[in-house]
Amino acid sequence: MIAAANIPLLQVRDLHVRFGAKDVVRGVNFDIAAGEKLALVGESGSGKTITALSLLRLAGDAVVQGSAVFKGRDLLQLSEREMRGVRGGDIAMIFQEPMTALNPLMTVGRQISEVLELKQALSQAQSWQAAIELIASTGIPEPERRAAAFPHQLSGGQRQRAMIAMALASRPALLLADEPTTALDVTLRGQILDLLADLQRQTGMAVLLITHDLNLVRRFADRVAVMEQGVLVEQGDVAKVFAEPAHAYTRRLIASQPKRDVDEGEPDAQASPVLQAQNLRVVYPTPLPGVRGWFKKGEFVALHGADLRLFPGHTLGVVGESGSGKSTLAQALLGLLPYQGAVEVAGRTWQAPAARNTKPNQRLRQQIQVVFQDPFSSLSPRLTVEEIVGEGLLVHEPGLPAAELRQRVEAALHEVGLSEEQFPGLLARYPHEFSGGQRQRLAIARALIVQPQVLVLDEPTSALDVTIQQQVLALLQRLQRDKGLSYVLITHDVDVIRAMAHQVLVMKDGEIVENGPVAQVLDAPRHPYTQRLVAAAGVVDMKFQ
Repeated sequence: MIAAANIPLLQVRDLHVRFGAKDVVRGVNFDIAAGEKLALVGESGSGKTITALSLLRLAGDAVVQGSAVFKGRDLLQLSEREMRGVRGGDIAMIFQEPMTALNPLMTVGRQISEVLELKQALSQAQSWQAAIELIASTGIPEPERRAAAFPHQLSGGQRQRAMIAMALASRPALLLADEPTTALDVTLRGQILDLLADLQRQTGMAVLLITHDLNLVRRFADRVAVMEQGVLVEQGDVAKVFAEPAHAYTRRLIASQPKRDVDEGEPDAQASPVLQAQNLRVVYPTPLPGVRGWFKKGEFVALHGADLRLFPGHTLGVVGESGSGKSTLAQALLGLLPYQGAVEVAGRTWQAPAARNTKPNQRLRQQIQVVFQDPFSSLSPRLTVEEIVGEGLLVHEPGLPAAELRQRVEAALHEVGLSEEQFPGLLARYPHEFSGGQRQRLAIARALIVQPQVLVLDEPTSALDVTIQQQVLALLQRLQRDKGLSYVLITHDVDVIRAMAHQVLVMKDGEIVENGPVAQVLDAPRHPYTQRLVAAAGVVDMKFQ
């Protein structure tokens, strides 16, 4: 339905949201017109998601005040029965993480058809056919087969498309999209945004996009509203706000693109690689259909003959989409899974089988450490900061006196910018008491304390806000300069590769399709796949010295 002329589809006025004594949203005002795309941006904790959830009265025990007039009715004054008709009907929502938002015990098609039965009163057969058509409209191949699949049987991009299909099943007038592309590769992000834009044009629905990715805002939205600590500090047309930001917080967000600050010198001609691999191949056994599967296993080649070299003080960027083989390559380099070919770390090889924790392998593990993508899940919630950071020393230097152990822990924390002055009782705190960026600093300190030569960085900033991402990258750059560390940086973020890497490997379907200096690969890509990755990133060109 198209709203009457000059009357917004949704008018939010003086919205306040409070949990207990804490105000998390304060005096928010904005409008959305029919068919308009509004982006609500800000860092984690700014109140973006709570604002959207409050519109649907899904903010739990929060006290919500103000007004949210949608099609002439104040959503905050409707009864719960009336709100059930609005939720998933006139207003639908796409959640950030489809794997947790979708029911793992129901097929994707059944979950979509359930909405159609409830909201459009279709029969079971009609709703199933309509669900298949919706899945097809989102670009998922083989929609009949995918409709019968469970969420875990789909890729991340397919799960997000299924969420979009479910949200569109009721033909909503307003779609709330909460970080719909955060967990996706750069090319998939573009595809999902293009899909939303196409569907929005076809249906005339309005979209409220909640995100901290400013590149997506530039590409997708008509208008942008910026939130800081529960307050809407600026809003206006995307082009005007990005060209002439009025508020200091908006200026800081826009300026928070990764900055390149690395030693651009060539490797010492006499230096040996600190990490190298030759003809590295990883194969997983797979079941064969029929009787053959009783006697023989098939094989899936996850990594095809990879070659690489990493020199002291340099960063090797590994970029590619999900399923390209990036993580398999990292695990092989870390000696965490069986492989064919040769891997050398600091001039020594893993003792076969590489995954076995023999004495030689344990000594080699001290030279190559890893920092994972999500620090919240990689840090034990039951251990204190002192126990987490010092754990590696207990393994690699078990005879260390307790006083020296604590001193080494404090020194490692200080190196990553965490101190007792900032956080009283720091050593006795637990991971949940820190922000995402601070937890990632803890993860880096845990890796550094055993004094490795190589760090494998597995998407180290993808879960962080842009300003925190910039701080963590600056920290990694400083540590590399001060300590001569070498990094294997695994990411799908071309911005991060531009800021950090000296050499780049581009991976697709388990193969290295392009390899070379970062400026050459990203500024003049030869392979069509690399060209597509760089184009999808939509980043501003950065000059390399």
